[in-house]
Amino acid sequence: MQHESILGLSLHNPIKFEIFPSDHLAMIADFSVYDEYCKEKLHIDENLCKNKDILKSCWGYELNCDSNTSYPRPVCPFHHNGWAQSKKEQMTSFYKQGDFGYVREQRNEMMVMCESSFEEDSFLECSNHLRFCRGRNILVNFTNLLFYKGPIRYKMDVLKDGEIGGFCNLFKTRLHEECDHLSPLQSWGPELQHFTALRRRPIPQDCDVIVTEPTFFMKIDAVVNMYHHFCDFFNLYASLHVNSSHEDTFSTNIRILIWESYSYQSAFKDTFEAFTKYPIWDLKTFMGKTVCFKNLVFPLLPRMIFGLYYNTPLMIGCEKSGLFQAFSQHILYRLKIPFHERRDNKIQITFLSRDTMYRKVLNERQLLSALNNQSLYNVKRVIFDRNVSFKNQLEIIYNTDILISIHGAGLTHLLFLPDWAVVFELYNCEDAGCYQDLARLRGVQYITWQDTSKLYPQDQSEQPDKKGHAKFTNYKFNVDEFLKLVKTAEEYILGNKLFYGHRLHERDEL
Repeated sequence: MQHESILGLSLHNPIKFEIFPSDHLAMIADFSVYDEYCKEKLHIDENLCKNKDILKSCWGYELNCDSNTSYPRPVCPFHHNGWAQSKKEQMTSFYKQGDFGYVREQRNEMMVMCESSFEEDSFLECSNHLRFCRGRNILVNFTNLLFYKGPIRYKMDVLKDGEIGGFCNLFKTRLHEECDHLSPLQSWGPELQHFTALRRRPIPQDCDVIVTEPTFFMKIDAVVNMYHHFCDFFNLYASLHVNSSHEDTFSTNIRILIWESYSYQSAFKDTFEAFTKYPIWDLKTFMGKTVCFKNLVFPLLPRMIFGLYYNTPLMIGCEKSGLFQAFSQHILYRLKIPFHERRDNKIQITFLSRDTMYRKVLNERQLLSALNNQSLYNVKRVIFDRNVSFKNQLEIIYNTDILISIHGAGLTHLLFLPDWAVVFELYNCEDAGCYQDLARLRGVQYITWQDTSKLYPQDQSEQPDKKGHAKFTNYKFNVDEFLKLVKTAEEYILGNKLFYGHRLHERDEL
C-alpha cells in the first residue's frame, strides 16, 4: 500500500520535527505505518517511532479521532447549575465552545464558494458567516489603494467589486448569504462580498506579483494591549488547525499580511516568530499592484460573534482546554523560552506591578514585605514595560508558580504559566469573568479577593465619564487577608503532583 500524505503533509517534503514541542509530535502525523521511514529519514528517536500508543494520537478534530486517542480533553469537576442537562452535555458544550471542538465545527462548516474544475483553477471555501476562508490561485488588486484617502485600519471599504477574485465557478448567492456579520473584526464578509469570477486564470499574466508561500491575511485588534493582541495570536494558532490540510500547516514558511496600512509595531511582536520566519507585510507592501496568491488563508478573527477567547460563551464548571494548552506550548517552544531547573523547594511568586494612573496597589511594599517574610517563597516584583523584552517576560512567567496582579491586561501572561500554577487577581474591579475564564481555559487555578470589607479604594476618579467605576481608582489591601489567599494558592500548588514532576528532574530542552 502506497501512502502519499499523512494528514495532508507530503512525504516528499519531510516535516522538521525539531520545530514542534515533544507533546505535539504524535498529533502531527501517523507514523505507525512508517517505522522504517520514521527511523531512517525523519531522524526521530527510535523509541518514539516504536511506541505505537503514542503514535496513534490526534488533536481531536480529525476524522475517526476519539477521546481515547485525542489530545488531553477538558474536565468538568464542578456542577453545571442547570446550564446543561447532563455531565456529558456540559463537557460537550465546553469542548465545542473553547477547545478543539470549535476547530472541528469550523472544519465541518466549510462550504465551497467558488468551485474549480482543474487544479490550476482558483478555489475558495469558507465556514459559516465567512469567519474562516481559504483559497487557491486568488487575485487581489491593490491598485486603487494608491488613491485611498487616509490610513487604513478597521475599514470595510478596502476592496471594491472585481478587486478580489479567481477563475472558478462562483456560487454568488451562497457567498452573499454568508455575508451576514459585516463588521471589521467579525468576519471576512467586508472583503469577500466583492469576490468575482474571473474570465481566465489569473496566474501568471494578470499578476504583478505572484506569492508562492501560503499567506495569511490578518485583521488585528489593539496591538498595545496584551489581552486583545493575544486574541489575534490565539486565533491565528487555531486557524492553523482549521487549515491543517497543507504540507506547511505548522511551518514558519508562511507569509502574514496585516490588513491595514500602518507599519506593524508592538511590544509583543516577537510572538510572530512562532508563526513565520519572514517580515510582517501590511497593505503598503503591495499598494498599486495586482497580486496573485497561490495559497491564501483568511483566519479566524479576534471579535467574532461567539468566537474564541473574546466573546466566548463558556459553559460553567469546566476547565483545561487542550487548544489553549497547545497554544501555550507552541509559543513557548517556538520562542525558545527556557524552563529553569529548581534547586530548592521554594514557591516562585511573581508580583506584577502596574506603572499606570489607575489600579495601582497603594500598599504594595507592605504586601511584598509580608511575602518576603515567608520562608517558603521566592518573591520577584516586576514591571513589564518597554525595558523588559517580551521573551524575557515569558521566561519569568514560565518559571512562576503564583502570579499576582490587580485587574489588567498584564494578567494575560497567565496563558504561559506552568500547568500547576495559580493566578491571583488581587481584585477583578467588577469585571469578574475576564481573567477567571481565561485561567480556566488555560487550565491554571484562579483566585481573587472576596471580602470587600478588607479592600480599600482610593478617592474615586476625577474624570466625570469614569466616576465611580471600579477600574478607575487605586486600592489598598488588608495584609492578613492577602496572606491568607496566598496561602490558599500555596496549598493548591503543594497538593498538585505536576509541581513535583517538573521540578528537579525537569530537563531544559530548549
